[in-house]
Amino acid sequence: MERSRRFYEAFSLPLGLSFVSSIEPSRTPHGGALHGFGKNGYPSLWYHEGGGEKLPIHLGFTASDRETVRAFHAAALRNGGTDNGAPGIRERYHTNYYAAYVLDPDGNNIEAVCQTE
Repeated sequence: MERSRRFYEAFSLPLGLSFVSSIEPSRTPHGGALHGFGKNGYPSLWYHEGGGEKLPIHLGFTASDRETVRAFHAAALRNGGTDNGAPGIRERYHTNYYAAYVLDPDGNNIEAVCQTE
């Protein structure tokens, strides 16, 4: 869980998000820790610790510009992420869909995208 918290914290910074709070396992109904990331002290993304069988998910984040997409990708790779699609145009969506993809330490696909020039 700590490894994942550091990973999410690192790539969240270029996207304008930051680590906001943690909730200890003893205070959660499912018995696992929670880490919240967001803006202005308010968490908008929660990362839950859990057990059992897991299915990978895809999380997409909007980036304000293409440099932010590149910064997201670089920060994620430096902090335990695996490249799942380098920054670039994805014309299958449209001509301004500039995105990058990484797998987090648990195998989830994380995307940052800027849809303007």
